[in-house]
Formats: sequence, structure tokens, C-alpha cells
Amino acid sequence: MSTTVEKIASNKVKLSFDIDSAKFDEAMGKAYLKVRNQVTIPGFRKGKAPRKLIENMYGEGVFYDEAFELIFDEVYGPAVDENKIEVVDRPEIDIQEIGAGKNLKFTCEVFVKPDVTLGEYKGVSVKKETTVVTDVEVDARVEEERNKQATETEVEGRAVIEGDTVNLDYAGTVDGVAFAGGTAQDQTLKIGSGSFIPGFEEQMIGMNIGEEKDLQVTFPEQYHAEELAGKAAVFHVKVNSITETQLPALDDDFAKDISEFDTLDEYKADIRAKLEAQAAERDNNNFTNAVIEKVLENASVEIPEAMIERQIDSMMRDFEYRLMGNGLKLDDFLKYTGSDMKAFRENYRGQAEKSVKAHLVLEAIEKAEAIDATQEQIDKQLEAFAAQTGKTVEEFKASLSESDIEYFKADAIRDNCVKFLADNAKIEA
Repeated sequence: MSTTVEKIASNKVKLSFDIDSAKFDEAMGKAYLKVRNQVTIPGFRKGKAPRKLIENMYGEGVFYDEAFELIFDEVYGPAVDENKIEVVDRPEIDIQEIGAGKNLKFTCEVFVKPDVTLGEYKGVSVKKETTVVTDVEVDARVEEERNKQATETEVEGRAVIEGDTVNLDYAGTVDGVAFAGGTAQDQTLKIGSGSFIPGFEEQMIGMNIGEEKDLQVTFPEQYHAEELAGKAAVFHVKVNSITETQLPALDDDFAKDISEFDTLDEYKADIRAKLEAQAAERDNNNFTNAVIEKVLENASVEIPEAMIERQIDSMMRDFEYRLMGNGLKLDDFLKYTGSDMKAFRENYRGQAEKSVKAHLVLEAIEKAEAIDATQEQIDKQLEAFAAQTGKTVEEFKASLSESDIEYFKADAIRDNCVKFLADNAKIEA
């Protein structure tokens, strides 16, 4: 047997096989033993007809498919492994010569992991934002915490003002007729929240406890209940009670109550430090992403369609798992959104292509720069996952196969590659 490998494109190779006639004749004999039970010959029970008789009646080609499959399974895989071909799709087979007493000659054209032409990747020039944390942001975060400590106090002796929480009864009508969902008792409404129909909350300002009033409103043109959209309505409301929000004083005691700090200034300084750390991390991540975008733009690669389709499959699976976590099936989701599987997959195509390109380009840079990972870095990856499973690192390691360990190593190498690109990039003025 002889095998030759020829690269016919950056993402495609051609394997040519020449199988000795004796080998093919042996496969024909095995094919006869498998196929004879499926052939009916008058005068013979199934499986008992001689090979020559079957060939005379149906032609020797009746055994070709089975014989070829036997040969193919025996020679294709080892040829791929021996030549270190990274196959990404099924081969396209072309048989040139086949027959008893002849050498079997055929070719397989197959898409492989493509060559990447790297453009500039070291020293790419990218802008980097520097976020400045303002006093307004710090004060807003303090107010968030202050609101968490707020209490509601019953109001007496004054009318409703914006910001109050009102307990009310209401009954709505359109053209004097009550409608579904338009009547309720002991409902709670924060005045100024915009929770009710436009104009409803504003007309309640100035009402007193026990007071009743008709509110004139109009449903929005785009309303979830189509029969009410754009209709004028009257709501008869009664105020049962009013509460107001009491915020704690903004002083050192407040800081002591909600933090480990003794003064409000120290508490604010800590918030500022945390916001600045978050902003710096966000700026660095945005810069790194921009560097990778530039590196991808500078590189070129012909991605086989099979790799993109496989990535779409993976993304679809992830999406389906997230839906299942919310108690939904993909088929139901597609019905609700008025989509179909073909259109939905197509939505993922651009993202999938970009993801595959990023993987291939970064992999090429790792090889070009001989980027590796230390055992300490791999262990860090393992520690992070072990913590999620509630196992010790040793227990987690013991549960992994060699291929699993290789996955974590590849992940650590990828992190190092991304860091290498960011460290070598130039920051634009």
C-alpha cells in the first residue's frame, strides 16, 4: 500500500491511496461473508449462495461498497494520525479504480485546521481609556447603601407628596364599563415611580388619607392589553394610608453602622478606592480586547465552514442549557419569538466565525512565540474550578483525565498569550 499527502489549499489536503490488489481481494472475501445474508438467490437459502453465483447474477460490484468500507476504515485513520493531519470535516472520497484483481486507488480531500497568516501582533497601537472616579459616583454609591437602611414611617396630618408610598383602593372604567384587571384593594404605590399609567400618580399628589377622587387618564397607544390601548379611562381611587421613607443621617454613626470604618470620610475613601480598582480593571480589559481585535484584523485565515458550524452548535448548546435553567425549551422559545432554527443559527454565524478566528490566530501566536504555562499557573486554573465544585485541588485533580489536564494547561497558555499581546502593545496618545 502507498499513501501520498498533498496540500491543495491552506485549509485542505488530499490523501491518495493505492491499495495492493491482494489486500482488496481479501476485503472482497470478507464483504461476501457480510453481504451474502442479504442476497436472495433462487434455489438457495439466504447466506448459502456461492460468491461466484451472486457475482454472476448481480455483478461483482455488489460487494464493492462493503469491501471499500473495510479498506477505508483500516487505512484512513492511521494515515491521518501518521501525517499529523488535524481534520475538521468528513472527507470527500473519489474512487479512481476498483475491481477484483486490481489495485484499489482512491483519494480523500478533507478540510483541515487552516494555516494562519499572522500580520502585526507585537507592538500594535491601541487607545486606552482611563476612567476617573468622580465625587458624584462615590456619593451615589453611599446613597445606595443609605437607601438600603431606610425605614417607612406612617404619615398623619398631611397630604400625599412625591416620594410617598400610598396604600389605595381603585376601580377603573372605560366609557363607564369596568374592565379586567382595573379594580384592586390595598394596593401599594410609590408616588413618582412611574409604575402606573401616565398621569395617575401625579393626580394623587395632594390627596389626604380617606379621600376619594376620580382620576382621568389615557392608556398608552402601545399597551399590552390591546383592547385598552389609547383609550381614555376613569379611575376612582381612595387613599387608605400614607408612609414616607426615612433615611438615616449621613454622618459618622451611619458609617460605623454599615462598615468597619469610624468616620464617613474613611468610608467614602474606601468606596472610592474600590470604584477606582473596578474602573482600572474595566479599562485594562477593554484595552486588552481592543488589542486582540487589532491582532485579528491584521491576521488572515480561511476558516472551513465545518469549523464555524461546529462553533454554532456549541453556542446553541450553551444557550439551550441557559433556557433549561429557566424552565424553557428551545422549541418553545423559538415559537414565542416567531423564529425558526435556521434563522436562529444564522444569528450566531458572525460571532461564531469571529470566535473560531480568535482561537486559530491566538494558537498560531502561541506557537510562533513558544508561549507556555508554568505548573503554578495551571494549578491556579485548577484551584478556581475546584472551589466551584467544593473539592480540594487534590480531589479535583484526581477526578480529571489527561485530556482534562491538557484543557486547563491550554487555558493557562491562552491567558499568557493574551497577556503577552497586551504587554507588548503600544498605548496611543
